Amino acid sequence: MSKREAFLEATCKENVEDFLRFIQLHKDKAEPFDVEEVLQEMPREQREALWRRLASLLQDILLEFPPERWEGRGEEEGMQEEPTADSKHTVAVVDGVTLVSTVSLQVLQDDDPYSPLLEITRRLHDVLVSLPVSEAPLQNHIHALCEAWWKKGLQEKERFGRTAFFVSLQKSFILKKPGAEIQRVWRLHDVLLSLDYTSEENKQIIDLLLQCFHRPAHIRNDDGKRFLVFLFSWNVNFIWVIHGTIKNQLEFYSKPMTTHIAEIYFRAWKKASGEFLEKIESLCIQDFMQNAIFLHRSSPVHSKVRQIVSYFHMRKDCRNVDKMLYNLYRPILWKALSAPNFEVRANSTLLFTEAFPFYDPSESNEKIDENIQKQLDTAMNLLDDPHPTVRSNATLGVCKILAKCWELLPPTIITDFAKKLVAELAADSSSPDVRCSVFKCLTIVLDNALSHPLLEKLLPTLKYSLHDNSEKVRIAFLDMLMKVKAVRAAKFWDVCNMDHLLARLAIDSHSVSKRIVDLLFKSFFPVNESEKEWCNRCITLIQMNPMAARKFYQFAYRHTAPTNIIKLMLAIRRVLNSCIQVDCDMTDINDSNKENSAQASPALLGKDMAIVSSLLEVVVILWRSVSKALKQNEEAQKYTCAKFGSVMSKYFQAFEDERATVPLIQLASFMPPTAVPMFSCGVMSRLRRMDSGAAPTQYSQLLDCICSWGQAANILELITDWLTDSLPKKDKATSGRKVCIMETVEAKPDLALAYLEHLFSHTSTREKVLALGPKPLKQLHTVLGNWKLVLYSHLSSTTEHPKHASVETALNAFKHHGRLGAHLQHNLSDGRDYLLSLEHVAAWVADRVLPFLAKRSDDDSEDSEKSQPQPLAAEITESFLTVCRDVLLVGLGDETFRGQILHLCSLILLSEAGYLCIPAVLPILKEVANSYAPEDSKEPENQEDPTTVILGVVSNIFQKIIELLARRLRKDPEEGKQLCHSAVPGLTDFLQVAQLWDRAPLSGVFSTLFAVIVVEKRHLLQKIEHPEAVIIPESVDDMPPLSRILLSVILKSQPVTSAFLAEVCTSVDSEAIGNLVELAAILHVLAVIKHAGQSKAGLKSAAVSVQQQLYKHAVTFADSTDVQRVIYESSVKTLNEILHL
Repeated sequence: MSKREAFLEATCKENVEDFLRFIQLHKDKAEPFDVEEVLQEMPREQREALWRRLASLLQDILLEFPPERWEGRGEEEGMQEEPTADSKHTVAVVDGVTLVSTVSLQVLQDDDPYSPLLEITRRLHDVLVSLPVSEAPLQNHIHALCEAWWKKGLQEKERFGRTAFFVSLQKSFILKKPGAEIQRVWRLHDVLLSLDYTSEENKQIIDLLLQCFHRPAHIRNDDGKRFLVFLFSWNVNFIWVIHGTIKNQLEFYSKPMTTHIAEIYFRAWKKASGEFLEKIESLCIQDFMQNAIFLHRSSPVHSKVRQIVSYFHMRKDCRNVDKMLYNLYRPILWKALSAPNFEVRANSTLLFTEAFPFYDPSESNEKIDENIQKQLDTAMNLLDDPHPTVRSNATLGVCKILAKCWELLPPTIITDFAKKLVAELAADSSSPDVRCSVFKCLTIVLDNALSHPLLEKLLPTLKYSLHDNSEKVRIAFLDMLMKVKAVRAAKFWDVCNMDHLLARLAIDSHSVSKRIVDLLFKSFFPVNESEKEWCNRCITLIQMNPMAARKFYQFAYRHTAPTNIIKLMLAIRRVLNSCIQVDCDMTDINDSNKENSAQASPALLGKDMAIVSSLLEVVVILWRSVSKALKQNEEAQKYTCAKFGSVMSKYFQAFEDERATVPLIQLASFMPPTAVPMFSCGVMSRLRRMDSGAAPTQYSQLLDCICSWGQAANILELITDWLTDSLPKKDKATSGRKVCIMETVEAKPDLALAYLEHLFSHTSTREKVLALGPKPLKQLHTVLGNWKLVLYSHLSSTTEHPKHASVETALNAFKHHGRLGAHLQHNLSDGRDYLLSLEHVAAWVADRVLPFLAKRSDDDSEDSEKSQPQPLAAEITESFLTVCRDVLLVGLGDETFRGQILHLCSLILLSEAGYLCIPAVLPILKEVANSYAPEDSKEPENQEDPTTVILGVVSNIFQKIIELLARRLRKDPEEGKQLCHSAVPGLTDFLQVAQLWDRAPLSGVFSTLFAVIVVEKRHLLQKIEHPEAVIIPESVDDMPPLSRILLSVILKSQPVTSAFLAEVCTSVDSEAIGNLVELAAILHVLAVIKHAGQSKAGLKSAAVSVQQQLYKHAVTFADSTDVQRVIYESSVKTLNEILHL
């Protein structure tokens, strides 16, 4: 029996196993059996018989085990079971039938009857629709059969094609790599032409089509892009739907994605014709043009719309684009250019200049020239627009026009534009943005080489722009100079001479200085010249401007390799050696006659200590700039240190000028102490012998040297010894201590604290000191802590003890004790040892210091001796609170520490003169509140929650502070005002934190503020006896003293004002405000806020709340006194003014 007959015989239910075996043989590449060959060899009758048998087999197998049962019952119960053996067998048979049917389509002849094949495809189509997800391979095969049927153009192709298209579209959204499926969607795109757009049956497909515009994979893919372009030509009514979908999605497109979208629109327009073209132009392109003109520049989609419109502008070289732009812009652009709104004019200016020139190619040349001349006149007028944003945009546009059309425009017009830009707009005193725009945009014009001759004449008039008072203008001017240099349009020093550039380099910011160095680098550091020439240029630069020279070499490392920097350092060393006849090589200086070379001989140079000092400073700057590179190259570092170390002693002897000594000491700090033995041996001795009142410049360099040499332990020991020796001690202990001193030097506690201040104020020295470990630092911490005894002795005695250190020294040591504890807690403690130490100090302040804070008497007749301890007590308390604030600020304080410090704050405010410490307490409250976030307090009702407890204390302390301020203003108005003003910074910072909380306990802060302000104003209103005295305040200055301070703080910040107004609404709505005078007081506060122009929405909400309460008093209006009536009427008037804002 032949293969054909055997295969035909196997195609029935009875021989289904043989059928499956044949299918397996076909799939096995090693076997010679191939279904396609068998079908091609079959005569027509045999193929028909095969298809009938296939149809019968498929019908029988599906009746026996329909697709609904293939996945078992588990799915209904929310479970996924393994497929049964029957379902696997059925799927295999259906898959085999699908394979044979697909191959049959490939060999189908034009005159072959295919009714059985059609029946098979119908059944498989129904299977495809109802297939479970688990049968993806079979789904793919049936899908391929439907696609092949559509391509073959057989009966019912619309039905099968629609399904193939629908499945491909769905799969293109699901697959992780949908490229192949998107390609298949494009191959099936003609299916859409057979679908009815208006039919409800196709609504699901339409939704999927619109989703394609949400998918980056479809938008970026070439076939996907072709398909999306085709969708614009499917149905005229679908164009507007697509456009709406894209507009809704535009905000979420990235910049590259927006470019793809713009390309899709352009290609759709280019391929369209007739009604489709008209719709795309009017509904899509012109809509984008209008949005580009009328959208606010702050709109999230404005930049995307501009990007799409700009894409069409850039394609002006394509056929018909000019005509399309001319026709679509004509009804909207020219009106927009003269619109009252400046944003509309600014937007339309960008579009107008970007798309310039507008013309219809079909018109005559005369007409086109006339139109372009009008457009040039319009551009000139836009440069005179009253709004700076429009002038800036017009500047950009005109520069683009000049760069693009220079050779096409008449010379007179070019000159007029250039003079307008350079002579007028570059000096626009009303707007730095316009001046900045001129210089930024001239770089665009410089790209056109034809512009260089004219600009070479005009640009020198701009030289003083280098000194513009706006930094961004100076930066833009320098960027333009660099462009001039890059394109060789002119010599940059002809535009702005060297003296001006160096003067600005010496004093300007990092951003400006960096650009000047970029401009001048090759002039003063010609890398291709010899090292002698580098040195000569360096001396020339120093002679021209020493400060500029220092700045120049700070940035030099950005432009050349570290090797060249080191070579320059060594070249400067040779010059310095020649000045003192060490290794003198006179040719180093004298053999250069080139431009910018130094003219001074070594002998003359040696006498000019200013130049020598500057050269030393340059060496220090250069060494510091390549320090990292030297550390990575040990050989280079040793060589450099050896070279400089060999002459350092001579330098110290020869260059004794103070200005030269500073860089020499810095140079020594870069080298190991063995490289400078004579100097390094005497540093500690110099530090010991330093006078107590020495300025930081005298010892700071020496301390840096000691630390860089790894001798920080020596200086720390000296500081500890001096502080220990200065403490009061018993005679026996004192004499025992003196035996240990090697070098008899008087103890200098002030200098010790100055050294300590320097060591911990600079990162490099602080790291060296902290690296010494806990033992010496803990000893120093203990010694500093002992200075509390000295402070207490000053507090408790009325006369100053001659042997005790001064109050200032003791107070300074007390501050450093707290600061050192914070450093040790952060760097050397795993527990909370040093926080505990600070808590002990807090207890000491409460027990020993606060009693003296209470000694102050309000009776001015008291003698001054009794009140002397009080200022010191306040200083001690404030100093400690400042340290605690810093600890909290850097996040070192834990829950316990915060609680202890708040307890101390409470005790301070309860003491008689505690109000003096209010400016120091407020920052503590701010830092404690700032250490919690509103979301940390998850259960605001839980009164035992630690966050709620701590913040409740903060709120209570704040209330006490406000009460104290009010009391001082009553008792002593002048002192009260001074106290309030000193509390303003702390109040401002604290309220900024408090406004973040919209619930208890910190919301109580605004309740306190509201209550105090209303009570103070109510008190004033109640004292009014004459109706004429009822005046509505217009500013904070018209309010009572405390309210004036508090409102001025509140009105500084929009969020704080909003939080305060929210509290007003809450309080009024709760009906806590019960009478007319209190409502009037609230309206006076709202009037002040209104005049300040703050938070209009919150203001109106508060006014509405007051309105509801105020109208309740209208009934009693007839029985009221004249003053009450005037208060009511003025309140109603104020309320109406606020409501009609």
